[in-house]
Amino acid sequence: MSTSSFLKQPKAVWAVAFACVIAFMGIGLVDPILKPIADQLHATPSQVSLLFTSYMAIMGVAMLITGAVSSRLGAKRTLLTGLAVIVVFSALAGMSNSVTGIVAFRAGWGLGNALFIATALAAIVNSASGSVAQAIILYEAALGVGIAAGPLVGGELGTISWRAPFYGVAVLMLIALLATWTMLPATSPEPRRTSIVEPLQALRNRSLATVAATALLYNFGFFTVLAFTPFPLAMSARQIGLIFFGWGLCLAITSVFVAPRLQARFGALPVIMTVLTLFAIDLFVMGLGAQHKPVLAVGVVVAGLFLGINNTLVTEAVMGATTLERSTASAAYSFVRFAGGAVAPWLAGKLGEEINIHVPFFVGGVAVVLAVAVLGSGWKPLAHLRVPKSHSAEEAEALTVADA
Repeated sequence: MSTSSFLKQPKAVWAVAFACVIAFMGIGLVDPILKPIADQLHATPSQVSLLFTSYMAIMGVAMLITGAVSSRLGAKRTLLTGLAVIVVFSALAGMSNSVTGIVAFRAGWGLGNALFIATALAAIVNSASGSVAQAIILYEAALGVGIAAGPLVGGELGTISWRAPFYGVAVLMLIALLATWTMLPATSPEPRRTSIVEPLQALRNRSLATVAATALLYNFGFFTVLAFTPFPLAMSARQIGLIFFGWGLCLAITSVFVAPRLQARFGALPVIMTVLTLFAIDLFVMGLGAQHKPVLAVGVVVAGLFLGINNTLVTEAVMGATTLERSTASAAYSFVRFAGGAVAPWLAGKLGEEINIHVPFFVGGVAVVLAVAVLGSGWKPLAHLRVPKSHSAEEAEALTVADA
């Protein structure tokens, strides 16, 4: 595969890929401005952490309907609807003068993201020239760039004002919307219309429910790092942006390059359990040294190494846990992971306020240890995931949902 042939893609592909970069930037974009928002709007860490909670809760619930919506509207209309919703609510968040308003508008942002990510990769695969593998590589590159760039962009814009990152997303997403509208060919609704209840029915499958519960518990550790660490760090928006840029860069590299190699050599399940154990240790170390900024900064970056591997391989585990349609299994998993894990950011902030800054990291570490135990309970039903296996297209296709 030559680089020149890989890069010779239709304009529609580049339009959707650009939108993917901006959508993934939203993951870490708000990290550098959490403390400035709290300081300027006189809010507590737990109140500001609700920016993550509302976003995740609505996105998790919305995952139950995205399949039904996209099967009725078609890929292009679903993409455009999601992009339009993000533009509106990110701009409204920037205009808000209260934490309550920002939290509410972040919920709308989560709805838009759910609609967008439901069809992003499918649009790239269907429009790309060359093989499906090339399209997936392009998509994963967009994912990696977006995750890594989010904190950096948020940190730089945050030096102007905490409102600037929200306005920046609105402008960039509007450009992506116009590009997608003009360049992406029209798509027809799918022949079979997906039912809203299918993802809930899918959770009757023990293997799928086990992996989903593992992800829910792991999210407690994930969002302790993401939503709480900026407060004890107590640095400028730019400094926090640089630290989380290191986190995002590590996450992107291990997600795309390291995870598939480990999976091919050892199998998904043993690697996930090992990486989760290492992540729990990282959280405990951060808890012990929570009063030392260098310990927290290094802990955040190191966490990115583990989170990238885990996100990718847990997604593979979801795809391999059941014979149900990938979209149905992914929606069920995302509903449990996002909606259930939405409490984690708020809880971390509340524990830090009510007790001390050490406790949130210890609680997050314990939750990740429980995630290892839950996954271990499925050692026999998930035996096929202990077999070394090459990186699959199904895994890449669900990475949007895993990392959004």
